[in-house]
Amino acid sequence: MDTAFIGIGSMGAAMVPNLVAAGHDVGVWNRNPEPARALQGVTVLGSPAEAFQRDVVLTMLADDAAVRSVVVDSGALRSARPGCVHVMMATISPALAAELVALHAEAGVAYVAAPVFGIPAVAAAAKLNIVAAGPAQALATVRPLFDAMGQRVWPLGDDPLRANVAKIAGNMMISLAIEAMSEAVALGESYGLAGADFLDIVTTTLFASPSYQRYGKRIATGAYEAGFKLTLGLKDVDLALDAAAARQVALPAARIVQQRMHAAIDRGMGGKDWSAFGQA
Repeated sequence: MDTAFIGIGSMGAAMVPNLVAAGHDVGVWNRNPEPARALQGVTVLGSPAEAFQRDVVLTMLADDAAVRSVVVDSGALRSARPGCVHVMMATISPALAAELVALHAEAGVAYVAAPVFGIPAVAAAAKLNIVAAGPAQALATVRPLFDAMGQRVWPLGDDPLRANVAKIAGNMMISLAIEAMSEAVALGESYGLAGADFLDIVTTTLFASPSYQRYGKRIATGAYEAGFKLTLGLKDVDLALDAAAARQVALPAARIVQQRMHAAIDRGMGGKDWSAFGQA
C-alpha cells in the first residue's frame, strides 16, 4: 500500500520497519530528516503536503501543538489527494480530535483515530494493541497496515473520539498504577519490607499485568533513565483531566497524580521515565 508515515520518534522508528517488511511502499517525513534517513527501505519525503499525496497517511506526533502545526497549519490536509485516508496514531485531546473530524470532512479526507498501547520495544516486535475508530470503509482500507504493526486491533465504532478517549483513559490508568505501587512500597519499606520483594509478590499474583510488571521493576530498582518521558506522561494526564472537565466528570486520583508529576518535574526529573514521579 502506498503509505506515508509522519513523525519518526522512538515509536515511529520502531513501527515503520514492520510496514516495510510487510511489503508496503512507505514514505516518511520528520521535522529533523536524520531519523527518517536512518530507516531502511523507505522514501524520505520533503514535506507533510507530499505525504498527503499518498493513499494513506499515518501520523505519530508528540502532542496537539505538533499535530496542528504539521497537519493543519502547514496546509497539508487542505491539499490532500482525493481518496486519501489519514490515520491519527498520536495521543491527542478529544477537543482537537473533534476539530480534526470536521476539518477532514471539509477536505474530503477520511479520518481514522488509531492510537496504540505499547512501548518502542513492543512496537518493534509488531505486538502493539491498536484502538481504532472511524468510517467502516476507511478502517477496512487501513487494516493491513494495522495487522503489520500490531498483535490486535480493537474496533470502537465510527466516532474517532472513542479511540482517543480510550487511549487517554488507558494511560491515566497506568499513571494510577505507578502511584499505587509507589505508595504501597513506601508503606512496606517503613516496616522493613523491601520494595523489590513486595513488588515481586504483587506483580506475579494480584496485579500480574504488563504495566504493573514493567513499572514495578523500575520502581524496585530505581532505574528511571529510559522509557516514556515524565513530561509526556504529564501531558497525557492533563489530557484526561481536561477531557473529564469538559463532561463534568471528577477524577480525584488523577488530580493527585498530576500534582505528583509536577513536583517531580520541578525536581529536574522531567526527562526520566514517567514512573519516576512516584519517588518525588
